[in-house]
Amino acid sequence: MKTCIVVDDSRVIRMVARKILEDLGFEVTEAENGQIALDMCQKSLPDSVLLDWGMPVMDGLEFLKRLRALPNGSHTKVIFCTTEADVARISEALSFGADEYIMKPFDSEIVASKFLQVGLL
Repeated sequence: MKTCIVVDDSRVIRMVARKILEDLGFEVTEAENGQIALDMCQKSLPDSVLLDWGMPVMDGLEFLKRLRALPNGSHTKVIFCTTEADVARISEALSFGADEYIMKPFDSEIVASKFLQVGLL
């Protein structure tokens, strides 16, 4: 079973994303900020991360940079899921190694299509 960490400071977003991803066949864990997610990744790298940008403690971009620096950290597919709509910010995320980008609000069809695009479905 493929694994995914949903990283978002909103409990509601994590719950919605978890339901969608579990319905798609993923084993899902949750983290409310990038530091918690990074700690999880240092123990065991997931197949994917659904990642919010703006969070306390460690934001999504800093998490992404640190994930990519881990041994085999480049193998994890990272899909940003955020309200950040600025093209420059999206380009920045992609330049640091994000694999895809989802705008909030999202639905199961959008999540499925992005996970399909990165080769996880």
